[in-house]
Amino acid sequence: MKKTLSLMLAVCMALSLCACGDKTPSPAGSGASSSTPPAGSGTPAGSTTPAGSGAYDASGDPAVNLVFTANALSTDWHGMAMQTFADAVKEYSGGSVTCDVYSDSTLFSSENEWDAINQGSDGGGADLAYISFPTLSTQAGLEWCAMINTAYFWSSYDHMTEVLNGEIGQQMYARIAEKTGITPLNGFYLGSRVVNTRTKQIDKQADMTGILLRMPSSEAWLNLGRALGAEPTSMAFSELYTALQTGAIEGQDNPLPSDINGAFYEVAPYFAITNHVVDSILPCINTNTWNKLTDAQKQAVMDAIETARDFNDTKRIEQENECVDFLKEKNCTVTYPDINEFKDFASKWYNDHPDVTADWDMDLYNTIQDAAK
Repeated sequence: MKKTLSLMLAVCMALSLCACGDKTPSPAGSGASSSTPPAGSGTPAGSTTPAGSGAYDASGDPAVNLVFTANALSTDWHGMAMQTFADAVKEYSGGSVTCDVYSDSTLFSSENEWDAINQGSDGGGADLAYISFPTLSTQAGLEWCAMINTAYFWSSYDHMTEVLNGEIGQQMYARIAEKTGITPLNGFYLGSRVVNTRTKQIDKQADMTGILLRMPSSEAWLNLGRALGAEPTSMAFSELYTALQTGAIEGQDNPLPSDINGAFYEVAPYFAITNHVVDSILPCINTNTWNKLTDAQKQAVMDAIETARDFNDTKRIEQENECVDFLKEKNCTVTYPDINEFKDFASKWYNDHPDVTADWDMDLYNTIQDAAK
């Protein structure tokens, strides 16, 4: 299972993002900004529902009301995609499936989402939530998920979405469902993450030294910050603006559209286009809730999630291409440090920390990397 780490890193380097010198913050090498993202495929493992759309009628099935919680901002695309899903699932199910949407952490905080979706709405929690691979990696038996959001794991948007919304993704989701009480449905694009700082301009990797960088609350996210050369600290997204404003932290990393929707540029005007993670998020459903749905309702849910994914990905890529001009209009400083310096530093950091990579599934890793070729 475990192959030579140095070989893995060499593959990673060969397939890494090619953003250096490209002044457009769209997903590096994807070409996706001018086309509709590829469609998702199928249904979660274990479902007997046919993969096609429209060959079902759920209008007469027992009524089901789903609860969808997220810390996503209602002004961000995946926040808006929640309502897109709710509208679509009601239409596609003929009204038998409805969904209440709670964005902006109005129902559960990011720290409580995992417990909420495991409880399900019948247990006082929620039925649907966005879950990240770093969060999944904190669960027993899913430690391998930590490798998904490591620095420069995905080569492009196309690489990421074709894997997560294809056969390999379905195999991954089946493993996740087997170990947890949740079932991932597909993978949404969250944008390519960049570094945003309040007082320090980042022109090269060495400028990251000593920067107190906010990361989401998991060891996998903290390790990503370390692999960039920063001093990472955990903090909820909802606390981020105030922390930057007061100087409690020096920087944070997020995709540019999230930075703009969160208005972080108002208090942290320096942006370094590092594109260190082609980021994704998985809309997941409580497995007990999923199993209670009829086959027709399951297909309505899957088609609605795909509609929401298409909305999110298309809109996010369009917006991502406009972000740099917006930031410059706001008198922010946008820099393009040498990406190869960041890749080299990250490769050495992972190589020097075998404890971090010990649980990676190298067979799956290499399968995913091969998919980019």
